[in-house]
Amino acid sequence: MSDSALDDLRQPQNEKRKSSFMKRLLSGAALLLLAFLFIPLGGLPLFLLTLALSLLGLFELYRAFSLERTALGGLGCLALLLSYLLLYLGREELLPMLLILSLMAMLSLYVLSYPKYHIDSVSECFFGLVYAGLMMSYLYRTRMLPDGKILSWLILLSSWGTDTFAYCAGMLFGRTKMTPVLSPKKTVEGAIGGVIGASALGFFYALLFRRYFTAVERPEIISAVSSAAASLISMAGDLAASGIKRDRGIKDYGRLIPGHGGILDRFDSMLFTAPTVYYALRFLSF
Repeated sequence: MSDSALDDLRQPQNEKRKSSFMKRLLSGAALLLLAFLFIPLGGLPLFLLTLALSLLGLFELYRAFSLERTALGGLGCLALLLSYLLLYLGREELLPMLLILSLMAMLSLYVLSYPKYHIDSVSECFFGLVYAGLMMSYLYRTRMLPDGKILSWLILLSSWGTDTFAYCAGMLFGRTKMTPVLSPKKTVEGAIGGVIGASALGFFYALLFRRYFTAVERPEIISAVSSAAASLISMAGDLAASGIKRDRGIKDYGRLIPGHGGILDRFDSMLFTAPTVYYALRFLSF
């Protein structure tokens, strides 16, 4: 085949890559803009945004489980709405009770409609409620902490920082496969680089905005430790989402975000970093 013919074949592929890159870039910029708008506002606007993300993520996961149009899936969505209502009313101590009642209701529906649902469907429904639903709520919870207006950004910095530093460290030093079957490109060296990079990012972020902290002592150390912990667990979040997709034979959870896929495709690591940052801060500072 001549060089000109090869060029003709490569041109559509190059254009497709450029188009995909532009979609990802524009979508990423739009998501960053949403963060800059809603995190400083906090309160009801951020609560509603987090609720919307949780509901969309739960719907995507239920669709992967073929539960999105079932009474069981509807029960999971109702439980999520009630959970957020308790959260907004400041009655978080009632959440364990609601989760137990939700599981009881799901099992009761399973029994009363038997054999319409398999017990695996009940497990998937309850898992989705906690994983795709409630874990996202920790973005709002972190924002409601003292100094939450500043500390909330650690969730994003640890997620995005881990991805960037892990990729760079993996490209430069990667030798040892971390999960050779699930994600062959991820390496132990890349993971270590991601944790170190995210921790440094958290440290310098707190150092830069130190004068805005009013309730946190030693914010640089606390931010660095929280970011490191979140970075370490964020990789499990990324791989868990990939594992579910592989088990279900799907490429993406959805098409809501051009160039990225669905809510769970873009926020998979944040589902793990948000609770980790929240509990790390509670343990270290509050």
